[in-house]
Amino acid sequence: MWSNFFIAGASAAAALAGLVIVAVSVNLARILQFPHLPSRAGATIARLILILVTSMVALIPQPVRAVGIEVLFLAAACWMVSIRSSRRSARAHAELQRPRFESLLESVAVEIQVLPFVVGAILLMLSREAGYYAVAGGVIATFVFSTLNMWVLLVEILR
Repeated sequence: MWSNFFIAGASAAAALAGLVIVAVSVNLARILQFPHLPSRAGATIARLILILVTSMVALIPQPVRAVGIEVLFLAAACWMVSIRSSRRSARAHAELQRPRFESLLESVAVEIQVLPFVVGAILLMLSREAGYYAVAGGVIATFVFSTLNMWVLLVEILR
């Protein structure tokens, strides 16, 4: 039932991750001028890889519990990368004397993206197929925020 969604998710995640990598490589010198952007770019790529690998895992014929365990492992790893990025960003914002709400907003955006994967994984581990809906919410949220980050790294960085 979820095959088409995860096939589309894997394809779109791979394409968008490629775009973010190109954006970073094209604007690397400019990105490095802002202490919070390299880790933001890395975390964005990590979350897109989370979608890619989660989608691939969901397409493997296996018990729902196994999918849950695998997604939980992937989400936890991505969450660690994202938390590290948020901390670096908060330090950079403080050094640049930027408003604190910017760091808070970035941290909330991370949670909106990664927590649905964690919740979905737990539900799947409990053999509740409703976990796929939570994972789908994470996929969609991550696409929205990653597209915004890609825009910042590709266009806004040049302003």
